[in-house]
Amino acid sequence: MDKVHFPYRSESHLPFLHVVGESGSWEKHGLQVEYDYFISSEDAHNNVANGSVEFVGGNHLSPYIRRPKGDRWVYLGQSVSVLNHRMVVRSDSGISRVSDLRGKKVASKGQHPGLNTWLFLKQNGLLGECQIERFRGETPQWEYVRDGKVDAAFVNPPGDIFARRAGLKVIDVAFLPMVWFTTVSTCLNFVEKHTDIVERFLKGFCEGIAYLKTHRAESIKIIKDKYKEEGELDDESANHLYDELKMILQAKPYASIPAISNVYEISIEQDKAAEKTDPMALWDFHYLRRIDDSGFIDNLYRT
Repeated sequence: MDKVHFPYRSESHLPFLHVVGESGSWEKHGLQVEYDYFISSEDAHNNVANGSVEFVGGNHLSPYIRRPKGDRWVYLGQSVSVLNHRMVVRSDSGISRVSDLRGKKVASKGQHPGLNTWLFLKQNGLLGECQIERFRGETPQWEYVRDGKVDAAFVNPPGDIFARRAGLKVIDVAFLPMVWFTTVSTCLNFVEKHTDIVERFLKGFCEGIAYLKTHRAESIKIIKDKYKEEGELDDESANHLYDELKMILQAKPYASIPAISNVYEISIEQDKAAEKTDPMALWDFHYLRRIDDSGFIDNLYRT
C-alpha cells in the first residue's frame, strides 16, 4: 500500500472527498490517501515541488501565473466543469433575475470565488452597473444579505438551503462553466517518476465518482457523518447536497473547454502574468484517456 497526500484547497471539496475516501476507492488500487487537511497555494507549490505532497485537490489560478517563471504544475483530472451557484436576495428586494442587480450591492468573498462572481457579472453585462462588496472571514455570504450589508450574493449548496431557511429568496441562475472544486493536480517531476501511482490514483478518483453516483444512501450517510463546514446537515440539506454533487460530478473527469477558458480569464484578472501561459499548457489528460480507452470507467457503471 503506497501512502500519498491529497490536501484540499477548500473545505467545500470535503463532501465528495469523504465519499471517495470512505468508499475504499483508492485502497482498491493500493493507495492510502491522506486528503482531510487544507494546504495554502504557496505551500502547495513548494510541497509538491519538494516531494512532501504528491497531489493537490485544486490550486486553479496561481499555476497560470507561475508557469512563465518555470513552475511545472500540471492538471490530470477535473471533477466538475460547472459552478452550480444560486443567487440569494431578501424576499422584499424586488430582485427576481440577474439583470435586476443593476444599482445593487453584490457580495464577493475569497480569491477564486470572488473572481467567479466578477466573471459572472461581467458575462451578464453588469460590471460597472452594480457594486461589488468584498468580504473576508468564515461568514457564509448569504448572511451578508440577511443582515442588509448587500442586496445579493451567489452561494453553492447547501448554502442555498440555509439561506432559504433564514427567510431569503433563492433564485436559479445559469451555471457558470468553471474549473473549480476538486482537481487532480501535481508537478510534472512527480508524474515523470511515478506514472504507476498517477494511474492508480486516477482510477481510484474515477471509482470514487462512480461510487457517489451509484450509491445514494451510503453516500448521503457519509456526507452527514463527516461534513460539518456550515454546521450539522439534516436529511434535507444532506440530500440536496448529494443531488447537486451527483449532477455536476463528471463520470469522465475531463475539464471542458469553456471551463478552462473561464478559469484562464480570471487568472489573468488576478495577475496579468498569466497571459504568457497558453490556457491548455497546464492540462495533461493522456493518463486519464488511457484509463478511459481501456473501458475502465464505462465498466464502473455497468451492473
